[in-house]
Amino acid sequence: MFSTAGVFLGLTIAQVEPSTIMTGTAIVGLAGIVVNNNIVLIDTYNRLKAEKPKSSIQDLITETCLNRLRPVLLTTVTTIFGLIFLAFGYSVDLINQAIYEGTSTVKWYQAFGISICWGLGFSTILTLLVTPAFLTVFENISEKLKTRATSNSI
Repeated sequence: MFSTAGVFLGLTIAQVEPSTIMTGTAIVGLAGIVVNNNIVLIDTYNRLKAEKPKSSIQDLITETCLNRLRPVLLTTVTTIFGLIFLAFGYSVDLINQAIYEGTSTVKWYQAFGISICWGLGFSTILTLLVTPAFLTVFENISEKLKTRATSNSI
């Protein structure tokens, strides 16, 4: 969902008409990357929670974010750098060692490049902010429910 908002924001800012096939393919690809980033964060949090049961929620979430920031950002940055020429409308010919602007191939794939770059950038920022916030909220609710359940059983 985060990536789709970024895709359409990027296409609007770049004033590129969305290609149904290329934009749709980019959104599906982004879904996998964004889900993977969230799984990495949540899995690390759960592992740390099991290893350090006496730590506070805030300490665990902070450590999770510090441990996983680099892998999440590396995935994002390398993907964006790999597609940045395409997003700006350039085609790199490695065989003839030339860079072309506005070729028919670029026009076909430019919506894909813009969609991936903007969608991934937008969703990564939100993933790094929203996932820890939701973890905090859900853990606080879970603790309150556990406290209420134990006080009712006594």
